Amino acid sequence: MEKEQLEKLKSVLAEGKGKRKFTQSVDVAVNFTGIDFSKQDNRLNLEIKLPHGKGKESKVIFFGDDRNMAAKAQEAGAKVISSKELPEISTDKLKQAELLAHELIAQPALMPQIAKALGQFLGPRGKMPRPVVGTDVSTMIGGIGSSIYVRSKGKYLPTAHCVVGNENMEISKLASNIDEVVGAFTRKLGKQHIKSIYVKLTMGKPVRLQ
Repeated sequence: MEKEQLEKLKSVLAEGKGKRKFTQSVDVAVNFTGIDFSKQDNRLNLEIKLPHGKGKESKVIFFGDDRNMAAKAQEAGAKVISSKELPEISTDKLKQAELLAHELIAQPALMPQIAKALGQFLGPRGKMPRPVVGTDVSTMIGGIGSSIYVRSKGKYLPTAHCVVGNENMEISKLASNIDEVVGAFTRKLGKQHIKSIYVKLTMGKPVRLQ
């Protein structure tokens, strides 16, 4: 991150840090130009591992019927939901709202059932579960705390929003996380398509970094 950008990041924290009764997240918004996100090939579906994590623990829900996978998920701190519970959740707004507050992963075999029961609710919100493929479920849950997931959704507007940390993290670590996010977008779409970058605290005003 360039010196001028670093100073702007410092000013965001200096102005808003500690002014709320909760720990505010540091959020980044990136606006793109010359990209049509209505085209499948251009849509974002990125897992970005932040070098210094998000500064908070992530709550995880695992959809699965496999007893071994479910046991490992519970041991790793995840809540487990079986396929038998899907019909009830599909008609319960409170339980659906709870899903949005969690990172969602699933046993691959259950993905069609999840899509049928909850696809209309989770899909437009970019919250469909990620299948546990090629790794142990507990390993995947352990990595969620340091990763963010950025997906194009809704009307496929040329913008992306994500959390890069919280107000209590060191400036240098936040800057490193932001650089990692911008780098991921650059590798996916090209530097020439990044129009502007803004940073803000949860309850603060956005400040342009680029």
